[in-house]
Amino acid sequence: MKARTLRHAWRAGLIAGLLPLALGSSAQTAPTWNGRPIQMAAAVPAASAAPAVLPPVRLDVADYEAIATAMTNEGKLPGMAMAIVQGGRVVSARGYGVTDVSNPLPIDAHTTFRLASLSKAFAATVTGLLVNDGVLRWDSHLTDYVPAFQLSEPGAAEQLTVADILSHRTGLKRNTFDRDIERDADYHVLTTQLATAPMQCAPGSCYAYQNVAFSLIGDIVFAATGQFYSEVVTRRIFKPLGMNDASYGLEGITASARWARPHVRSGRGWTSLIPKPTYYRLAPAAGVNASISDMAQWLIAQAGHRPDVLPAPLLATLHAPLVDTPGETQVASWRRSRLTAASYALGWRDYSYSGHDVIFHGGAVQGYRAVIAMLPERDLGVVILWNSDSALPSALLPTILDDALGIQGGEWLDDPSYGLPASTMYARRRADTPEGSDASSSKASPR
Repeated sequence: MKARTLRHAWRAGLIAGLLPLALGSSAQTAPTWNGRPIQMAAAVPAASAAPAVLPPVRLDVADYEAIATAMTNEGKLPGMAMAIVQGGRVVSARGYGVTDVSNPLPIDAHTTFRLASLSKAFAATVTGLLVNDGVLRWDSHLTDYVPAFQLSEPGAAEQLTVADILSHRTGLKRNTFDRDIERDADYHVLTTQLATAPMQCAPGSCYAYQNVAFSLIGDIVFAATGQFYSEVVTRRIFKPLGMNDASYGLEGITASARWARPHVRSGRGWTSLIPKPTYYRLAPAAGVNASISDMAQWLIAQAGHRPDVLPAPLLATLHAPLVDTPGETQVASWRRSRLTAASYALGWRDYSYSGHDVIFHGGAVQGYRAVIAMLPERDLGVVILWNSDSALPSALLPTILDDALGIQGGEWLDDPSYGLPASTMYARRRADTPEGSDASSSKASPR
């Protein structure tokens, strides 16, 4: 499949050293579970020499900026920020709209947003740096660092590895205890209650998205380094990359010089809120705050242009698929139309987008949404952050990916309910667009 052969196209070299360990010891031998053989996650294929990056395409950046401006006009969206990077440089990084409809200040490149689940890639990356240091291994077991941890099935806790946690292969059912977190339950109490939570498979053998269990990686980092998780990320990632607006937690965002308040729909439009602290308590899963300027630097580093901070073999390991996630191909219109395969890696999703590899993640908490994607063969990265529950900005992502790949027919912003001015809608017909091309639309929500 083209998506697999083009994986990591922007990086030279081989997937070596770290990659075999990413499978974890529990993924090497198929155990039995309740007396039945377990189907294990597929192994990661070793890569040969990475193919060259294709020549860059000229993107209609001014068009995308005009669309973003239109989205934030007339109350359709309180605010957003978008960055596009290509070839290791920032093509665009701007803010649009306002931080708060009740006290409107313009969003700029240094306005801080809550990243929600885009935080997971930071957790995987800082763990990988510790693996590089020899402090951890991908197949290190959680119970080596948190000896009291238990799962409901005998022996399961002892099987759980670092790589399993970061790829959502804990064996627990999907989103275990998320509802309790939303009801303000204590994270540490819930981690002890995982000892009674139902399991659907042996650790390392199936996928189910987690927030509470994913955040156990923070306990491992603390035990291995003696430093708080957020301090390690700040020292190893934020500061070296110049992510000067980035922070962790509710205290971090409210201390920012300018930050975007979350918004929900009300009868008369948008209402701003105080951010909920609940998911902030899961720092590895959902704790990061950052500006679009920060995220542009994060994209450049994840694309391999900052080997002094994130070496190429580590990035290859982080982005390589570990477990299939076929449900992702059915989540939204653009995914149903474009995705032919989906997997989870380490803190990242891996998509086959019309035969092209895309590294992706989405994030959502009350009043905030975010999407981030990298297209390796074009050395292109896009991140969009916004301070509302609207689905509208997420349609910009496949719009940009389609342009970069020369794919026609996906007018993702064509939905009339978006109410965008005709002059700025991406649905404009181009001279080379065949008549009768697919005009399917999407109100895709990030995840």
